[in-house]
Amino acid sequence: MSLVYSNTRNVIKIIIAVSGAMSGFLIWLIYFKPPPPQFAQSLTFLPALNALLNGLSAICLCFGLASILKRKVHIHMRFMIAALICSSLFLISYITHHYLHGDTPFAGMGVIRPIYFTILITHVTLSVVVLPMIFTTFFFALTKQFNFHKKIARITFPIWLYVSITGVVVFLLLKTYTS
Repeated sequence: MSLVYSNTRNVIKIIIAVSGAMSGFLIWLIYFKPPPPQFAQSLTFLPALNALLNGLSAICLCFGLASILKRKVHIHMRFMIAALICSSLFLISYITHHYLHGDTPFAGMGVIRPIYFTILITHVTLSVVVLPMIFTTFFFALTKQFNFHKKIARITFPIWLYVSITGVVVFLLLKTYTS
């Protein structure tokens, strides 16, 4: 077994472990840890910031794809790094919001309710799935393993884009249907 292959496998194991720990932490934070009441009116702009960061991530992903299709590798790299930065800032803001405010119940009724929960469930599930994929895709790019990078990016890209776009949709639906 080559050293590169062994190191790559170890890095991917670490990526999966860290992603799993992050997902577990978020589940605990959102569903089991009550928010501190003294911060109920603090940083109430965070959901809008989260939607903005998700939207910017989606835009960067699309421009990144367009750039690589035109063989503009350096521009592609910049857009993908920007998408990663937007998503990372989103995650920090998301954690902060849920630490301070907990979960926001959806108040919509009728046909919009199952639509919202379908979008939310797919968004949350795929966000857990795509997290290690994003890190792995970047790892392959940074280590110049472009054959692997290209293979996993073809799967990572549409999931990451879906998660980014549905994050904005979830925000808009919550904003519209929550009092």
